[in-house]
Amino acid sequence: MGPDHRMARKSLILALGCWLCAGVASAGQAHVLKAEIERQADGLFVISATLRHEDTGWGHYADRWEVIGPQGQLLGKRVLWHPHVEEQPFSRSLSGIRIQSTDTWVKIRAHDSMHGYGGREVTLSVPH
Repeated sequence: MGPDHRMARKSLILALGCWLCAGVASAGQAHVLKAEIERQADGLFVISATLRHEDTGWGHYADRWEVIGPQGQLLGKRVLWHPHVEEQPFSRSLSGIRIQSTDTWVKIRAHDSMHGYGGREVTLSVPH
């Protein structure tokens, strides 16, 4: 194999690697499109969140969303046990969330198995 073939082969391998990486990265981060909060009779809250993430399968999917309080504390977490490749966007609820009466807002953020956090978040006013 001559130098020209080796260079062409390296270029092809590099191009293929970039193409594969771009395909994985195109799924991007998980985004919270909207969220709703409801106070229950027992004083606890139910939060519903709608997420969008271009899940590609088990290697890259939105794997949870979280409720974060004003001091950065984790108030609740909804684990998503499987990819939602054919169901986008999708909504899920989480009940039994305890929010302090002094907290006036909570933040909903999504997480994906490859990028972690970083997508669009939604802030909700807490009805007391």
